Amino acid sequence: MDFFGCFGHLCWCMQTTTPLEWPLTQKPAESPPEPVRYCLYARKSTEQDEMQALSIDSQIKEMAALAVRDGLQIVEVKRESHSAKETGQRPVFNEIIDDIITNKYDGLLTWATDRIARNAGDLGKVIDLMDAGVLREIRTFNQKFTNNPNEKFLLMILGSQAKLENDNKRINVKRGLRTRAEMGLLPGVAPIGYLNDKRRDHKCEMTVDPYRSAIVKEMFEKSGYQRWSGRKIYAWLKEVGFTTRNNKPLSVSNVYTTLKNPFYCGMYEYPRGSGNWYTGKHTPLISRELYEMVQQKLLEDHKPKHTEHNFTFTRMMVCGECGSGLTGLEKTKTLKTDGSTRTYVYYMCTKGKGLPCSNPYIREDRLIEQLSKMIDQIELNEIGARHLIAQEVERYNRLQAIANGGERIKAKEMDVRKYAKYLLQNGTVQEKRDLLQHVRGKMVVRDQKIDLATSNPHSPQ
Repeated sequence: MDFFGCFGHLCWCMQTTTPLEWPLTQKPAESPPEPVRYCLYARKSTEQDEMQALSIDSQIKEMAALAVRDGLQIVEVKRESHSAKETGQRPVFNEIIDDIITNKYDGLLTWATDRIARNAGDLGKVIDLMDAGVLREIRTFNQKFTNNPNEKFLLMILGSQAKLENDNKRINVKRGLRTRAEMGLLPGVAPIGYLNDKRRDHKCEMTVDPYRSAIVKEMFEKSGYQRWSGRKIYAWLKEVGFTTRNNKPLSVSNVYTTLKNPFYCGMYEYPRGSGNWYTGKHTPLISRELYEMVQQKLLEDHKPKHTEHNFTFTRMMVCGECGSGLTGLEKTKTLKTDGSTRTYVYYMCTKGKGLPCSNPYIREDRLIEQLSKMIDQIELNEIGARHLIAQEVERYNRLQAIANGGERIKAKEMDVRKYAKYLLQNGTVQEKRDLLQHVRGKMVVRDQKIDLATSNPHSPQ
C-alpha cells in the first residue's frame, strides 16, 4: 500500500471511531482560589478633629458600599489621623503591615493610593509584601492592583506622584509664608497681647488685643524700668488674675519667652534663627529702647555668678557618722534686731560614700571655738608649727626695723599653742589651713562636736 492509501485509511478510522475509544488523560478540576480578605484603611492627614472631620467617615462609607457591590470580604476596618509624608511614623499603618505578615488579611481596601503612602519607604514596604505574595491585592475606588509587574509599576508611579505633590506643597507653603513675612505679616499664631484678624489676610494680619495688651506692656515696663525679675512678674500676674486666650495663667517660661520676643517692639525674625529680620505692619506695644533695657536685665539675671569660696576646714575634717568628707556652705541672714545682714559659714557632710547620714551641720565660729579649747590637748607637729611662727616673727621684725629700730623678738621665745589659738581666731584662711596641716591625727565631726582620731575615722554605725 502506498503512502496515500495509508493516509486515507487513517482518516477513515478517525471518522468511524467514537470519542470514548480514545485513551485521553483528563486533568483534575482545579479548586477555586480563596477569596481575598481585606482590611479597610481610612486616613486623614491632620490630627486635629475640627479639620477634615468628615473625611474618614466618608471614605469608610464609600468603600464599604464598593465592597457590598463587588462582594468583597472586609476582615477589619482601621482608621488613622496622621500624615503620611514621613516613613514609619504612622502607628496604625505599621500595625497593618504586621497583620499582613502574620496572614491576618491579604488585601487592602482604601479610597486612593495616596492614603497608603506619600513617601518612598512605606510604599516600598507595600511593594515588598506584594512581591512576597502575602499581599495579594490592593483595591481603591476605581483601580485594582495585584502581584502583576504592570500593575505594581503603576502603583509605584501613583505613589511617587503623591510624594511629588506633597513635596511641592511644602515648597509652595514655605514660599507663601516667606512672602507674607516680607509683607510685614508674621505667619502663625499671634503672640499674647495680639489677635489674629480672621477677616483679612487669612489669619496673618495681627491686631492689638484690647484686654491683654496693657498688661503685656506693663510686664516690659516692670522688667526694664523697675528691674523686676521674671519670677516676680509671674507672681504679679497671678495676683492680677492675668490669663491667656485659653483662660490659662501664664507660666514662668512663657513670661521669659514674652519678654524676649522682639515682635512687641515692631520687629521679628522669620524663620527663627535664619537671621532674616523684618519690620511688621502691626502696632508695637513698646519702644525699641525699652526692649533693649529688658534684654539687658534678662542677661544680668541669667548670667552665671561664679563665686569661688575657699572654706577653711574642707578636706581637713571628716563626718563622724558615715566617714565622708565635709563641705562648706555660706549663708547670709538678716538679723531681726536691727535689720542688718551677717554671713555665716556652715560645714556639713557631703554624703560622698552614698550612705544614709543624719549628721547635723556645724557653724564655723562654733567649730573654731571648740578647736581653740582643744588646742592644749591636740598633738601638734611642733617643728612644722614653729616654722609658721618663725615666718610670722620675721615679718614682725621687719616691720619693727622700718619703725626706727623697734624691739626685736625671737621665734623660740613664743609659745606654739598660744600662737595656734591666735591663728584660729584671727588668722587668714590660708594660715588656718597651714596650721591644721600640722595636727597629728584626723579631726572628726559628729553631732556638732569635734573629736580627734589618731587613725582612720570609724566606720558608720
